[in-house]
Amino acid sequence: MISKYTFNGITWIDLQSPTVEEVASLVDEYSIAPMVAEEFITETVRSKVELYNNLIYLVLHFPIDHMKKDGKTEQEIDFVVGQKFLITIHYELVNPLHEFFKKFEVRALLNKEGKDAKEDHAGYLFYHIIRELYRNVAKDLEALHPELKKIEQDIFGGREKDTVRIISEANRKLLNFKQAMRYHYEALKSFESAGKKFFEPEFIFQLEAITGEYNKIKSAMDSYKETIVDLRETNDSLLANKTNDTMKILTIITFLISPVSVISSIFMMNTDFVLIHGMGQFYIILGSMLVTSIAVFVFFKAKKWF
Repeated sequence: MISKYTFNGITWIDLQSPTVEEVASLVDEYSIAPMVAEEFITETVRSKVELYNNLIYLVLHFPIDHMKKDGKTEQEIDFVVGQKFLITIHYELVNPLHEFFKKFEVRALLNKEGKDAKEDHAGYLFYHIIRELYRNVAKDLEALHPELKKIEQDIFGGREKDTVRIISEANRKLLNFKQAMRYHYEALKSFESAGKKFFEPEFIFQLEAITGEYNKIKSAMDSYKETIVDLRETNDSLLANKTNDTMKILTIITFLISPVSVISSIFMMNTDFVLIHGMGQFYIILGSMLVTSIAVFVFFKAKKWF
C-alpha cells in the first residue's frame, strides 16, 4: 500500500508491504538506484546507511513493545531521504509513523513551530519523524519503571521465589529493546556524516540532535539494566539467606536427635545383653535421651551457633 502527501514543496511517500509494481514506479519517478530498490521488497537483517548523488538510504530497526505471536520483537523502517522527497518503507503497521503521517496530512507539525520557512528540504521532515519514533521508544521503555517498582516491593515483601521469573521477564523485555537498537549508533553516526555532505551546513544541528535522541534511549536502557541487575542480586541474596537458614535449622535438628538415635540404636542391637528389666528402667532411658538432647542444645546455644 502506498500513500503520498506533499507539503511546502516536500513530498512524503509511505509504503507498507510494497509490491514490485509500486517500487518500480518510485524508481522511475525519483531516480532510485536499482540496488536500493531491491532492498525495498525484503526485510534487511541489520541497520545500514548508503549515500548516493541524489539521496541517502537508511535502514533502522525499532523494538515492538509487546512481542507478537510469531515471536517477532522488532520492525524495520527504511528511509530514502532526498532534497525534496522522503520515502518510508515498512512491512507492517508502525503506529507512531501512522500517527505522524496523520499530523503531516493535516499540516499540523511543520506549522506549529513556525520553522517552515527554513525547513525547505526533506531532511527536516526526516528529523521530525525520527524524533517521534525515538520518543515512542522512550515511552515504551518508561513502562518498565512501574514493573521494576513492583518487583522491588515483592522482593522485600517476602516473595523472593515468585519474583525470580518476573525479573527474568523484565530483563527479556529490555533485551528486546537493546537487540532491536544495537546498530543504531553506528548507523546514525554514518547518517550524520553523509548528511553533512548532502545538506546545507545549517542542518548540522538537526543531524547531531538525531544522535542525541538515540543517546537518551541508550542512557535509559543502561539505567534500567543496572536496576534489573541490582534487583536480581538482591533477590538472589535474600533467597540464599533463606536457604542458609533452612539448612541451619535442619543441621541443628540433626544434631539434637543424634544422641537419641545412638542410644536407641544400642538397645535395638540383637544381643543377649538386656539392660531394661522393667518400665521404670525404660523411663530412665527415655529421660537420659531427653537430657542428652537438652545438653546438646545448651552447648549449641553457648557457642552461639544459632
